[in-house]
Amino acid sequence: MTKKRIGVHVGTSGGSWTAVQRAVDAGANTMQIFSSSARQWKASPVKPEDALKMREARAANDINPVSIHASYLINLCSQTESVRANSIVGFRGEVERALDLGAEYLVLHPGSWKGLTREEGLRLAAEGIEKAIDGLKWQGKDFTILIENTAGAEFSLGGSLEQVAELVERLKKCAPVAVCLDTCHCHVAGYDLVMTEGYDATMKLVGETVGFGTVRVWHCNDAKAPMGSKLDRHEHIGEGTIGAAAFKRLLHDERFAEAAFIAETPVDEPGDEMRNVMALRALSAG
Repeated sequence: MTKKRIGVHVGTSGGSWTAVQRAVDAGANTMQIFSSSARQWKASPVKPEDALKMREARAANDINPVSIHASYLINLCSQTESVRANSIVGFRGEVERALDLGAEYLVLHPGSWKGLTREEGLRLAAEGIEKAIDGLKWQGKDFTILIENTAGAEFSLGGSLEQVAELVERLKKCAPVAVCLDTCHCHVAGYDLVMTEGYDATMKLVGETVGFGTVRVWHCNDAKAPMGSKLDRHEHIGEGTIGAAAFKRLLHDERFAEAAFIAETPVDEPGDEMRNVMALRALSAG
């Protein structure tokens, strides 16, 4: 990328293509959206005219890349067969909509393996993704599924960098797959991003597990909760337990020069999207 890609998750009220203007208004040059309700199984297909408007608006405003976050309902490693079946159908729909909209990335939380073993959870998640994408055509399209690390809850698949790396490795044979790392999730899972020595140790582990080039997106979220707490509570950039200095270090880390940095920070009042994008831009420039 020729310029640092800094953006924010924005809404799609009025049509998915309307998110582009919201991103522009926030000062972003990349963005993330939901392609449907994040808390409902039912979703409508993408209208061709909306997909065209999205492509035209992105081209006119240099919004690139676009990331779609998959529904929070999806749990591909659930111990319940009906939940896994719904999740496979739901994830297939997410991929279809991402392809139709021309999104470069689709971010997925694989789910919880509570009631099973970690190995069973990994196997079911990999099999579920493989089933969900069977027969879909993305050849020639710039599209990648991103496995996101989670906040470290005991049964949450992806709670460690090693688990993320294992799932990515299992999926390489059947899907274009890479990684999204979340600063808040890293922090509350116990990975030190704050202290210089801790940051260096964490990044050494990133390199040894998922690999620096595999990290396509950083979700930039400060944290309300302490490091190691496993409580996923996002805070505005520089106002939480991670702090501005850690984000400055990350934004200047040349190992992630090609990554997009996307805030998923709270929207407590109008203008908060811009406030957090501008905070990241200032840290990037400073």
